[in-house]
Amino acid sequence: MVLPSGFTVPPLPALAVLLAGVAAAAVALARERPPLTDRTVLAFAPWMALGSAAYVCYQLDLLPAAVTPFASAPAVYGSTFVVAVAVWLGARRTDSPKRVLAGVGLLALSVPVALTARYGTMNDSFAPLWPLFALLAGFLLGAVCWVALRRFRPADARAVDGAGALVLFGHALDAATTAVGVDALGFGEQTPLSRLVMEFAAGLPTAPTLGVGWLFVLVKLAVAVAVVALLADYVREAPTEGFLLLALVAAVGLGPGAHNLLLFTVATP
Repeated sequence: MVLPSGFTVPPLPALAVLLAGVAAAAVALARERPPLTDRTVLAFAPWMALGSAAYVCYQLDLLPAAVTPFASAPAVYGSTFVVAVAVWLGARRTDSPKRVLAGVGLLALSVPVALTARYGTMNDSFAPLWPLFALLAGFLLGAVCWVALRRFRPADARAVDGAGALVLFGHALDAATTAVGVDALGFGEQTPLSRLVMEFAAGLPTAPTLGVGWLFVLVKLAVAVAVVALLADYVREAPTEGFLLLALVAAVGLGPGAHNLLLFTVATP
């Protein structure tokens, strides 16, 4: 998945509040222009997963009515952006801004994770085995891609540093969870381009034994490695802008991967 399906527009009052918040956050960033480094991108990792985790709670109807409009998709990504920017700018006034940013993000992420786990336990639908396998596979695949990048493009790997590694892990997680969801758990793929790749794989002789997700995994990882390598020059020339692009690319992988991981733990097709 690149983005969760089921996008809805929130009611007009909530939409107005959200747009005002996004505008205020954007103005604050433009005024302060905080530098963005690879460590800052890593500190934002919990926030990249937070929006998707909150969206899972929205899908499962676990949120209070006042919060629900701000947790639908795509509104939840704007809501997360506003809160993350506020925390980031506030953290910059502390002695350990990156630790504060990451710590608050982890605490915020723990709320939808706990709500989802409680839902699964109460409804006897808590089934973490396959999601855990997908998580481990994501770590392994991301590590393999990072080692390959360091081996064959060492200068690029040094330039992107931890932010590049996060991109590879995020997209490896998305690829692994999507493949597990389709081949092992019976979920359907909602993204048209990803679905085309899987439909092509379904026509190959390997489909009865390997399923259809393996080709999507290979394509996804190849694209992720290529994008990281291409952005390395941009990072060297304009670090803040380059790391911002890496953060966005990481979020496009890590967010959907976290969504799949959490939803598959408690939901059935």
